[in-house]
Amino acid sequence: MKTRRDFMRSAVLGASATWTLPGFIDRTFAELGDQARDSSVQFASGKDDTILVVLQMAGGNDGLNTLVPFGDDAYHKARPNIGKKQKDLIQIEDGLGLNGAMPFLGSMFKEGELGVVQGVGYPNPNRSHFVSTSIWETADTSNSSNTGWLGRYFDNACEGVDPTVGISFNKSTPESFGAIRNPGVSLSSPELYRWIHGGGDKAQAEEFFSDLNQPMAAEELPSDGGSIDMPAGGKVGGVVGESNLDFLERVALNAQVSSKKILEVAAKHRTSVRYAGTPIARNLNLVSRMIAGGMATRVYYVSHGGFDTHTGQVNSHDRLLGQLDSALKSFFTDLKQQGNDKRVVLMTFSEFGRRVKENASAGTDHGKASCMFVAGGGVKGGLYGKYPSLTKLSQGDLNHTVDFRKVYADLLGSWLNAPNIGKILGGGYRGIGLI
Repeated sequence: MKTRRDFMRSAVLGASATWTLPGFIDRTFAELGDQARDSSVQFASGKDDTILVVLQMAGGNDGLNTLVPFGDDAYHKARPNIGKKQKDLIQIEDGLGLNGAMPFLGSMFKEGELGVVQGVGYPNPNRSHFVSTSIWETADTSNSSNTGWLGRYFDNACEGVDPTVGISFNKSTPESFGAIRNPGVSLSSPELYRWIHGGGDKAQAEEFFSDLNQPMAAEELPSDGGSIDMPAGGKVGGVVGESNLDFLERVALNAQVSSKKILEVAAKHRTSVRYAGTPIARNLNLVSRMIAGGMATRVYYVSHGGFDTHTGQVNSHDRLLGQLDSALKSFFTDLKQQGNDKRVVLMTFSEFGRRVKENASAGTDHGKASCMFVAGGGVKGGLYGKYPSLTKLSQGDLNHTVDFRKVYADLLGSWLNAPNIGKILGGGYRGIGLI
């Protein structure tokens, strides 16, 4: 039995078995775009206002080998094999350095455009990938919310904006997009990448739409003809309170309409900046094209996976951080050429850090507190929070010194200018001055 998330992905690419996109949907979408240009409609638009990019480092990034306390003897004692030496780091403060695989982020820090938040986490942390990711996505440590922190932002601050208020280039709708009215859209298509990276614009675009209109294979449908399984906890990104059928029909419509618009926008932007062929670089390339094309989108969501480094961590972790650094260099260079670099802030997050002590497999196991990066022209660069003690631990893990919702409060209030942050985050969280 496929999960609802798996079925959704199939639906986005092939749900139009017996109907095609109604003309009124296209007209409605165009009218919404006209409203966004109408000054009488009072909401901010990504066409000319600030934009947030959320980048998930999926799997549990090892903050200790990302932001390295090389001056602390306890660090080297806990990690005799995988610990980083000073010569391999980009020093940003006495005894503290960035992993040497991230020279671009090091340059952003020196230029005052990178905020590094130390010891980020939440009370009573959970080491489960699914549960902890859900907590970060919903901003709810009780793990009981049916909406996401970005979905609540869409509902409370983006009334009347078209479905592309939030775009996720991901396999499935992120839980953070879960909303009462507008969960944004989620797109993941190899055809879209091939079309952008070459091979004849018209042919590739037609291939993409052809795939969207193919019937769904029988093996992709629920075997009992009934409802689709929900993930553990019964939560999935989307509009709260709708049936599976309504959900899939809305996602299919949004995907087709939004895909068409995204393809049209992507065709307009040409850049001299070279992007690597990694998935994270391709997704950030798409984001830069959407921004250059004047999309109304306020929030983009991308993911960079592979950080569950239980074995042989050193090479794989450095490689992942290097891919991230390269992609961010291309992305921010592209934005600067467009003249949009001052309008975009990018935030990274990971569901948890790793344990302080290395394991017997030259890796690290699930931990608690880690670090976050907030980058862009609108950021007050520097170090934020306090680096957690490596000797006063919680069951072998770092204790958090900054609640992640304070970072969200900065981005919502000071960057996206969202009203009623308390309603969105479920508490009176105050920012830490990142913006």
